[in-house]
Order: sequence, then structure tokens, then C-alpha cells
Amino acid sequence: MAGKEFGKTFQTRALAESFRSKLITAQREGVAFDEPTGLPEPMARELNTCSWYAHAVAYVDMKWPGASAKHRKGIADTLATVTPALLATDRGAPDDKTMRAALYSYVFNRTRREAGPPPARLAGAVAWLEANTVNLSALTDAGLVRKALDTIATLTTGGAAAASTVNRKRAVFSGCLKYAVELRRLDVHPLTLVSWKAPRSTDAVDRRVVVNRKQGTALLAAVREDTPELTAFFGCMYEAALRPEEALHLTEEEYERPSKPGEWGWLHLSGATLTVGEGWGNGPGTVEDRELKHRAKKTSRDVPASPALCEMLDWHLTKYGAGPGGRLFVTRRGPRGIFVTPKARPVPNNTYTTVWRRARRKALTAAQVASPLAKRPYDLRHAAVSLWLNAGVPPKQVADWAGNSVHVLLRVYASCIDGQEDAARRRIEEAQREDEADS
Repeated sequence: MAGKEFGKTFQTRALAESFRSKLITAQREGVAFDEPTGLPEPMARELNTCSWYAHAVAYVDMKWPGASAKHRKGIADTLATVTPALLATDRGAPDDKTMRAALYSYVFNRTRREAGPPPARLAGAVAWLEANTVNLSALTDAGLVRKALDTIATLTTGGAAAASTVNRKRAVFSGCLKYAVELRRLDVHPLTLVSWKAPRSTDAVDRRVVVNRKQGTALLAAVREDTPELTAFFGCMYEAALRPEEALHLTEEEYERPSKPGEWGWLHLSGATLTVGEGWGNGPGTVEDRELKHRAKKTSRDVPASPALCEMLDWHLTKYGAGPGGRLFVTRRGPRGIFVTPKARPVPNNTYTTVWRRARRKALTAAQVASPLAKRPYDLRHAAVSLWLNAGVPPKQVADWAGNSVHVLLRVYASCIDGQEDAARRRIEEAQREDEADS
């Protein structure tokens, strides 16, 4: 093969003749031969194959260094969901809950896997899974691939998963299979063998979540009465369209005060602070500082701070000052809500979401509380972007301030832009009058 001799020894003449006939058949049929092994490509691929378990672990290890903690968790979640559909047998299998815990919290978490053997309660499940998933080559079976996709689309309770969840998990599964093709463990991408349609999803914001100015002001007033040190935190989302993780990363140095009261200031954003869970980030602890979303590392984004937001931030700094490292929004309360010396830890997600639920109950009517209106703190960002677009700020400028592309901005917020039809009709009428005057 390519000027090289390859040999193999067999125990019997019959086995040798059988192997030789396979080589001759492959040559006669024009099958390509693999130069490193001297074998026909299908036989070389079979020699190079591995189990789904081994390949999925290799995929996690390949993606881990460059992935954010959130993306790492997404990969682990997807692979833990799909692996039970790719078992060679169910004989001796651990129960579903233990299997998922073993896969999600240990097998597909490189940090914990490299730290040592699995916990005793998961060791048996890990050993069983390592020995009992199908060979990767089995994924050329369209029926098995369809089973895996159907598993992704189904909740553990038996209901249908949300379209956005299905599409996200399908993308991870596809990436894992694409890696198998890249390593020549598979000849073709298995998803091309199956005509399976994911549920249609929409990224558009539900306009029912967007508060008007009166409602937004009432919600911030309710926060100030309940937990005043978080008023400016929610104000950053409502007035400047910050994501919660961007507000948590904000420091006093990044707030450029206006030269005079009542004027606009600036926020010079440099990153995001996320709660990621122990063992998912690059360092110890549950919090990770990352670059801004959709931005390269060490880049920043400038966002105008309205006079109302500047007033909130100035009041916050006067009343509480900056926390360790200059952060504006850090943990300031201990047990039973008693104020303590500010800690370096950013305000936990469950803390600010709990405060937000109380503010909604206080500021909104019972019908509004039961509706999607401002159900999540993130919906304040939607309100800010919608306000900018409806005020006539050019989409490119809004996209720059919000940290999105224009394409994503218009796709997500198209349903929240009011008054465009009236403006369009007025422009048409003005053009018609000009034509009539010229004629």
C-alpha cells in the first residue's frame, strides 16, 4: 500500500484466507485504502472506532478549555440527556436519577474527573456506563439517531421540551458527532441520515413582558422600599439595558458621572459576572468573571446613563459606597436581613430574583402579577431596548448600546416596535404630495 508492506498473522489458514478475500473484494470494488494502516477505509475506521462514552468524554475535554462555564454546563446537560438513549444494554443499569447524576456531575465535568475517582455513590454507575454504551459506529443506524433526537425533545416528566431547549441541545449533539467525523471515527455525519425536524422556536420578545414607564417606575419604587441597596441594580437594567451579569460586574470606576446634576452620564462596561456553580469555572468558587457577551476579551462597551439612572447610582454610592474591588452591587446583608460589612461576593441570583418577586406583588395588580409582565428582572432590559427603538433611536446605535448585532436586535424586538406603520404612512403621504406639487 503506497509502497509499504503491511502484514498480519492469523492462527489458522482459514482466517488468513478470509481476511485476504476482504482485501481483494475491497480492491475490486474500488474502495479507498487507508495509508497509515494499509486497510480498506471501512476496516480502518472500525479499527479506530470507540464507544459513545469514550467519544463523548473526549469531546468534553476538547471543548472545555475554550468554553465558558455556562457553555460547559450546557454541553454536560445535553450529553447527559442523550447518553441514556445510546446504551448497548439495560442489563444491570443504574436508575435514571443516579445515571444522570453520574453523567452530569462527574463524567462530563472535566475538572471533577481529573480531580480523582467519582464519589462512592456514583462509582458503580460510572463504571457501568463506561462499559455499556454503543460503539460510535452504531450511530450510522438512522433509527438509533432518531431515538437520541426524540430523547432530546422530551422532558424527564414525559412532556415536550421547549423549542429553544431542543434546538440548543441538538446543536451540541450535532457538534459532538461532527467531531467524530473530524477524527475519522465516522464516515458521514449521522444527522444527515435522518429527516427529523426540531420544533420551531422564536427569539422574539413577547411584548406582554415589557412594562410601560408608569409600571417600571412603580416597580423600582417598590424595590427601594423593600431592599434599597438593589434599586440602582435594577435601574441599570431598566434605564441602560444592562444584562444582570453586566450590572453585577459594574464598578465605581466604570461609572462616569455627569458634569452637572440632571445631565447624562456613561457606563463603560468591561465584563460580566456570572454565578456558575462549583467545578464549572476556571477557578475555585461559584462565581466567574467573563468578557462581555458577543465581545472579545478586554473589549468594552459604552452605554449612556440617563439622568434618572445617574441619580440612582449617585444615591447608592452616597448611601452604601462601593464594595471590595470597587463593585457597586455586592452582598451587604447577612442572616435575617441584617446589614453586614460588604463582602466581595456579588449579589446572588436567588437574592435579587426573590426581591424582584416581592416588588412585583407590591407594585402590580393581581392580574398583572399572574401575567408575564416583567416576570423576570431580565425583562427590564427588554423594556429599555423597546423604549429606545420606539423613541426613534437608529437600530445600529441601539444595537451598540445593548451589545447585540442589528440583525439580532430587529429579530428579537420586532414585535415591540410601535408606531412604525403610522410613520410609514405619513412618509408615503408626504412623498405623494411632493409628486403632486412637482407635476
